[in-house]
Amino acid sequence: MEEGSKSGLSDLIEACKRSERSAQRRLYDFLSPKMFPLCLRYMGDRDSAEDILQEGFVTLFTKLDSFTGEGSFEGWARKIFVNTALMSLRRTDALKLSDDLETAWGVSSENESAVQTMGYKELMGLISQLPAGFRTVFNMYVIEGYSHKEIAGMLGISEATSRSQLQRARMMLQKKIKGS
Repeated sequence: MEEGSKSGLSDLIEACKRSERSAQRRLYDFLSPKMFPLCLRYMGDRDSAEDILQEGFVTLFTKLDSFTGEGSFEGWARKIFVNTALMSLRRTDALKLSDDLETAWGVSSENESAVQTMGYKELMGLISQLPAGFRTVFNMYVIEGYSHKEIAGMLGISEATSRSQLQRARMMLQKKIKGS
């Protein structure tokens, strides 16, 4: 199925709503190459990412009737996988690692352009090494495009903590880049 084929995707979604196993498999095959990297960015390791991918698909198929057809299906699905990863991180208290903003402000971020010049795989590898709280905020802000207000609401933290986590993630990435 091609991504641009809206009617083909609509037919596939309708077949999945009717619990047709072959359609569910085709939807899994279509979405998993896009959602696995997202899960990996949040979880940091393949085993956890595979677990989140599976949990995300269970949730997606359970909630498929709530997709109205308005907007992007892939965007709707992406939110499910992000939320599944966030719930898992919350269960393990991985997001509790935080300090307030003032502790992060004293350090300058002098080498931001180095992040822009390295390869995607290398950067994703470095991001996966960040502590879960830093990695989560970094992914949500830099990659997913959420605001600090949205991140704070979704994670149950303050906006200042979100900013602090992002700043510390950037500092840690810069140190890793300089060290490599």
